[in-house]
Amino acid sequence: MTQFTDFGLAQPVLRALAEAGYQNPTPIQAQAIPPAMEGRDLCGIAQTGTGKTAAFALPILHRLSLENRRAPRRGCRVLVLSPTRELANQIAESFSDYGRHLPYTTTVVFGGVTIGRQERALAPGVDILVATPGRLIDLVDRRSLTLEGVEILVLDEADQMLDLGFIHALKRIVKMLPQQRQSLFFSATMPKNIAGLADQYLRNPVQVAVTPVATTAERVEQQVIFAHTGAKQALLAHILRDPKIERVLVFTRTKHGADRVVRGLEKVGTPASAIHGNKSQPQRERALASFKDGTCRVLVATDIAARGIDVEAVSHVVNFDLPNVPESYVHRIGRTARAGANGLAISFCNDEERAYLRDIERLTRQKVPVAGFPEGFTPPTRQEAAEIADSEERRPGPRGQRPGQRPQGQRPGGQRQGRPFGGGRPGEAGRGGRPSEGRPAGRPQDGRPAGRPPEGRPQEGRGERRDARPSGGRPEQNARPERASEGRPQQRPGNRPRSGGGGEGRTIGWLERAPRS
Repeated sequence: MTQFTDFGLAQPVLRALAEAGYQNPTPIQAQAIPPAMEGRDLCGIAQTGTGKTAAFALPILHRLSLENRRAPRRGCRVLVLSPTRELANQIAESFSDYGRHLPYTTTVVFGGVTIGRQERALAPGVDILVATPGRLIDLVDRRSLTLEGVEILVLDEADQMLDLGFIHALKRIVKMLPQQRQSLFFSATMPKNIAGLADQYLRNPVQVAVTPVATTAERVEQQVIFAHTGAKQALLAHILRDPKIERVLVFTRTKHGADRVVRGLEKVGTPASAIHGNKSQPQRERALASFKDGTCRVLVATDIAARGIDVEAVSHVVNFDLPNVPESYVHRIGRTARAGANGLAISFCNDEERAYLRDIERLTRQKVPVAGFPEGFTPPTRQEAAEIADSEERRPGPRGQRPGQRPQGQRPGGQRQGRPFGGGRPGEAGRGGRPSEGRPAGRPQDGRPAGRPPEGRPQEGRGERRDARPSGGRPEQNARPERASEGRPQQRPGNRPRSGGGGEGRTIGWLERAPRS
């Protein structure tokens, strides 16, 4: 299939594609759309930025157009599950764009916002519902939603769903669905747990894989710079002075680390915004909007955004901290070089992160080229870096607090005592409640050796926990996933990065983004 017109899609769908200027399908679309149009179950493996959303949205809209059926009250005909709020929003927007000439309704629901408005939107029934698992279960528990009328189930970014601890929520949701349905699974990687999930929930599925498992985008140039921890902030500030960097995503391993990077950049006159699980939904939306419209060219994010951001013209990705889960590296750098453009991914690596780098190279089956410091950059000494870090820690925050210190009378994470996270009903994230969607995982507490903990381990504690602070030689980890229904998120422990070694090599040749093809 060389053009969308070859698939036999409904005319209203083809009209919307033509208006958007889409003529030729991507490889994942060319292989996934025909069997999905026939009603077959499907398991699709493709890296981020390859057009997976259209690969399931277009055949779904086509199938809906063949039957003039109304959605049941407080129900839906199509259920799309997403691990993060940002990705859920983008999927819903894609359905609205491709189905603009069809009389079908699309609604998106996720945590962190008022649930009452979502209940009212679902009351008459919707054709397409895009949801995060935690809020979906909330709505079912409140009897505001029934899943008995679901005809098609889509699980997008299935591997991240399991990484964030949604396995128990997924099992519960699938039990509520009709046995006779079409199921479509899409994932960037195919670990054994995803293969097992597919075998359990898909019936004689069509297997579609357009790229080797866990490979990185071909159009992304990759580089790693060895620098001790205290030199990273100055190195980032120096790199961002390059005018060729049009729009850059900076990834950190922790939420507090993201905030520290933003403060450091603003101190040297480089405006930046942060997006992570401690930000409210309006804050996240404002930061993402300013990044999309070019008002802010630097967005600092945790792995919550690694698959939830689909922004054109991201010329560079900087891994300020290397991820301790190697699959996250693939998803991070997949934010650049989208839609045929080129991109550059730069990773900073200190001594203790070299183990993470080896894991990444083993997973991707390729060596990441080593680059020296950029021309004109002189790294601070360890003593200078330590003094800068000490002054940052001593700098008073709001109301005289130090950075990362929570206000008195609030729970860790900024919540007042006795109030559940996200402003929802009591019990949503209070005693024994579910944390909220999309927040990266807390570090394991049981002292297991490096590696992912088993799925399904129940979470403990009250409400949202404070980010794990470095202790006993372990690095900081992000907070728990938002509203995952039990299950400890899969993270693996690591050693706290220590200041260590710089490196000399070739001078970085900055890559200008090629025109979008």
